[in-house]
Amino acid sequence: MSRPRRNSRNRGSTVLIALLAVLAVVGGGIAAYSQWGSGGDSDSGSSELTVRYRTEGPAASVTAKPWLEIINNSGKTVALSDVTVRYYFTAEDGSAYGANCVQTSVGCSNTTQKIGATSGGSSGADHYLQLGFGAGAGSLKPGGTSEAIGLQLFRLDHKQLNQANDRSFNAELTHYAPSKRVTAYVRGTLAWGEEPTGTAQESPAQAQAAAPPTGLIFDNFRYSGADDPALASNGWQVRTGEGGPGIKGTWSADGVGFPAEEGAQGGQAMRLRVATDGTKEGTKQSEVLRTKPDVFTGTIAARVYFSDKPTSGRNGDHMIESFFGISPTDKSDKYSELDYEYMPNGAWGAPGPRLDTTSWRSGLKGDRVTRSQKKRLQGWHTMMITAMNGTVTYSVDGHKQFSHSGKYFPREAMSVHFSAWLVDLPFKGPRTWDMRVNWLYYQAGRAVPLTDVQKTVDGFYAAGTNQVNTLPKPGA
Repeated sequence: MSRPRRNSRNRGSTVLIALLAVLAVVGGGIAAYSQWGSGGDSDSGSSELTVRYRTEGPAASVTAKPWLEIINNSGKTVALSDVTVRYYFTAEDGSAYGANCVQTSVGCSNTTQKIGATSGGSSGADHYLQLGFGAGAGSLKPGGTSEAIGLQLFRLDHKQLNQANDRSFNAELTHYAPSKRVTAYVRGTLAWGEEPTGTAQESPAQAQAAAPPTGLIFDNFRYSGADDPALASNGWQVRTGEGGPGIKGTWSADGVGFPAEEGAQGGQAMRLRVATDGTKEGTKQSEVLRTKPDVFTGTIAARVYFSDKPTSGRNGDHMIESFFGISPTDKSDKYSELDYEYMPNGAWGAPGPRLDTTSWRSGLKGDRVTRSQKKRLQGWHTMMITAMNGTVTYSVDGHKQFSHSGKYFPREAMSVHFSAWLVDLPFKGPRTWDMRVNWLYYQAGRAVPLTDVQKTVDGFYAAGTNQVNTLPKPGA
């Protein structure tokens, strides 16, 4: 079935903007790190470790931004995988909290962030953000430093925080200084700081998880919003440019959010909202994509929530909820694209609900192989694409939907996109549609069964690992 194809995404300028955002974050962290502060807790000589702290932003803020540095005072090398750090705060209104890593020289994918509760009634410390490290983080030599580690802490309902009553927050420390209200542990034993009254409900000792295999990408979308600098740091871009598909020129960051979700693993997911009043001027579509083409052969999987009806307003739109890998440009002579498109109300003259699985060889010429199925997918599903040994297989919740070999096998690396858009505007009146994404998994060069994918994902959630990227670095 012929259909309009995606226009060139004008990626050049938007990728440059994302890169500049990352450099701004990193530059800000390094600039602040270079200024040794004073006024903190300076008694560090007898401790195995010292934790230096600074804050970024005011006490009243939607996102807390503690920056930490760990210094090894001992005469022996300390593996960072043996180290945990706890930053104490008060959970307001019983809200659930999320956290992520923005910048660190050891790589954010080599860190973990877990939220825990204390059992005591210490003022300002009923919860803590625990920072841990994976095997890939390396070690601290005697006198060595981790350098700047930028973290973010936020409520999943995205309401404002009052950090003034948080034990570890200190508005005066805008430059690094030792802080004993942040505690550090080596193999579960206190090595720095003063614990608040009451014991934590979990031991600070980390379970030694195996290092993730090379060639792996994982992200569970623990972000504070569409403007979170950690998105760019972890290789994501929120689309706001021109081009198709759908209602051209209506891509907006307004519909991209990361709310608490009861049905999501870990309690949080990325939301892609499409809002319209039936006019182009009143329409906003949503897309989030990888800034680099970093997936090729292997296994791509994502847990996605598809909606069969709008969150608000009248039903009947030709809505497309999609997950796909695509070449950087339509004009590539090795163009590759692997698509899932779910249409709850159908599109292009065909009724719904319908799932299309399509592999493209040319976006400009419409050269593709596809299978359309009448299928209802309301709710959460694990969508997988395996491209190995010349064969592409699409499966949903472990059930094969479509498989093919031949010339439509991908020929070059692609970037992953999650996209929600409208084919047309059939009627007037306000309505919103919501698609959600819980996590993304990609393993290069291997066909991985669903059970093994889920086992790996479960392990990341249990460890507090929010992002992983063990793809070889360019030129490595």
